[in-house]
Amino acid sequence: MLAQRDALIAERDAALAERDAELRNAGYEIEKLKVQLATLRRDRYGRSSEKLAAEADQLEMLIGDLEEDQAEREAAAAERERQGKGKSGNQRKPATRRPLPEHLPRETVVHEPVLACRCGCTDPARLTRLGESITEVLEKIPARLKVIRHVRSRYACRACEAMLQAPAPALPIERGRPGPGLVAHVLVSKYLDGLPLFRLSGILAREGVEIERQTLADWVGHGAWWLRPLAEAIGRYALAQGVIWTDDTTIRVLAPGRGRTRIGRFWVYAFDPRPWGGTGPPAAIYHYSPDRKGERPREHLAGYAGWLHADAYAGYDALTAPKGGKAPAITHVACMAHARRELFKVYDSTKSPIAEEALRRIGELYAIEAAINGQEPEHRRAVRQAQSKPLLDALHAWMLQQRRRLPGKSTLAKALQYALNRWDALARYIEDGRLSIDNNLAERQLRGIAVTRKNYLFVGSDAGGQRAAIIYTIAETAKLNGLDPEAYIAAVLDRLANGHPITRIDELLPWNFRPSRQPTSVG
Repeated sequence: MLAQRDALIAERDAALAERDAELRNAGYEIEKLKVQLATLRRDRYGRSSEKLAAEADQLEMLIGDLEEDQAEREAAAAERERQGKGKSGNQRKPATRRPLPEHLPRETVVHEPVLACRCGCTDPARLTRLGESITEVLEKIPARLKVIRHVRSRYACRACEAMLQAPAPALPIERGRPGPGLVAHVLVSKYLDGLPLFRLSGILAREGVEIERQTLADWVGHGAWWLRPLAEAIGRYALAQGVIWTDDTTIRVLAPGRGRTRIGRFWVYAFDPRPWGGTGPPAAIYHYSPDRKGERPREHLAGYAGWLHADAYAGYDALTAPKGGKAPAITHVACMAHARRELFKVYDSTKSPIAEEALRRIGELYAIEAAINGQEPEHRRAVRQAQSKPLLDALHAWMLQQRRRLPGKSTLAKALQYALNRWDALARYIEDGRLSIDNNLAERQLRGIAVTRKNYLFVGSDAGGQRAAIIYTIAETAKLNGLDPEAYIAAVLDRLANGHPITRIDELLPWNFRPSRQPTSVG
């Protein structure tokens, strides 16, 4: 019997070891593919390549399949261990998991054992409670629609025959059916989650509510109309700060009457003082335009004065160039990440030691930035003048020297020339502690659009692009200020529909907003 037991244990241990090796190998393969996917995503965002986008999507699907395979093997192994528990001393140590978020509501389910022990005692009074074991499980409650019946009693005065009745509830859509919560859900689903309205209509239909896509589009239009003054107030605040970050990205727009699409643009102008320890709230204002003409940023930045973090787009030149012998009101701060990206492309394809050295030197500048992140502007400027300026001067001289040695048409020469052509703007960040070494803030604010646009493919018109810009402005600024955008938009719509004066719109800005009551919602 002992020999048989030992043989079973040895067989089980061998199976566990084989399973562990398979899981490790699968994990290594998944990690390798994730690195490749991250590289493709970076290139896709930077170059908008359709081919790279397709490769990234295929790689993401492959990773998903591998992770599902791995999970299936783990589930099967866990079941075998559960069935064989107690038959072998080789039990796997439970994996260490992060605790579930504290802010989530808890529902407690108490499981009491059958009060009968091995000695045959069934008297609860003889049992001593030693404590408890707690297992927390994350569960999803399906989205639930409900109908709120607003009942308004009517009264008549017998003396004067006057009729008394409470007013009808104010809703975002006059004589409409959706509450502010449902309108907010549609807006966030479409623009932040990239869910086309026809799919959202299908989801609602599965819940037993038939709402046509055209009706949902009508709700989007009404919601954007209510929120436009708030988006404009966010824009006024952002452009009054004297330092902003800007970038733009493409969006396909349906050409009227032609059945084809053309390329429009979303622009973002962002402000975030947290890197220099500022106490003001962050904000991001979005604009849509049907093209990328230089007049677009001039329109967006009319009246602005201060620093402008931006890429090398020539449309900004008219804003930052001296006029009539006078210094410009706007000063361009270029993006070191763009210069580094050009050099990395060369190094990645050629392993050039010159490109590698340039990347190493730029890395030293970024290390200084990491050390002073969150510090006061005066301290940041002092450190940059003492540490970054000598490195920048040396890097500039070294780049000039290397550039003179290279053929003009080589990819490395072009990458170096990209930085040299805009060196003053690249090095300008050391002049003020509020500035940053790159334009990554603006790029981050556009990544949500870059991800979701592949789902809804295009906007239906220029007016649709403008509505999208309104919702992005409010939702992304809410996120920057730590608010749930859907809950915030629902509460704001409720306040506006109930007569909050536009002259006091600043009270509804994300950093000022205090909900007075729960919004009436059917979402």
